[in-house]
Amino acid sequence: MIRLLLVDDHPIVRDGLRAALETEPDIHVAGEATNGREGIDRAALNVDIVLMDLRMPEMDGVSAITALRHSHPHIKTLVLTTFDGDSDVLPAIEAGATGYLLKDAPTDELLRAVRAAAAGEPVLSPSVAGSLMGQVRRPGKAALTDRELQVLALVADGASNRQAAAKLFISEASIKTHLLHIYDKLGVRDRAAAVGEGYRRGLLS
Repeated sequence: MIRLLLVDDHPIVRDGLRAALETEPDIHVAGEATNGREGIDRAALNVDIVLMDLRMPEMDGVSAITALRHSHPHIKTLVLTTFDGDSDVLPAIEAGATGYLLKDAPTDELLRAVRAAAAGEPVLSPSVAGSLMGQVRRPGKAALTDRELQVLALVADGASNRQAAAKLFISEASIKTHLLHIYDKLGVRDRAAAVGEGYRRGLLS
């Protein structure tokens, strides 16, 4: 019997998942949680798998996955979310997620993924697998230049494009270009996400 914990802040999503999963004789939904912090607390219910959303209040999915890996290393985490961007997929997998599915996956695919994850097999939805392959094939993806690191550090300190340009003695247009390169390399879409990813990767201190 696979004992499973549902972690999602939307009651209607949890209700739908419970209804789909509990029709299976080998799967039992042992509990539910509305955010990552609750999920960590309720993992003590002796569960095998945590079905985890990513963006939730109080504690997000990636933080919860990281904490679970340390506190309950035997528990497998299967991400189930609506987000498939590089800035969502890579952190979740690096944190220790066994699999990554999107919420539009058919029920049969979800059931296969739960059983595979319980057996310790990695599971990725097709779009997520394609995204990861694109990441790997993009040369120099993770390496920021010294100038890009300087720009990122100034942005993290709250500098505007004009202020950053003045401090580095370059034009605002150059700052914008550097930021676009930073976004692309870090797999993010805006300044706040770039700063967050910079701290996560240890590029900022």
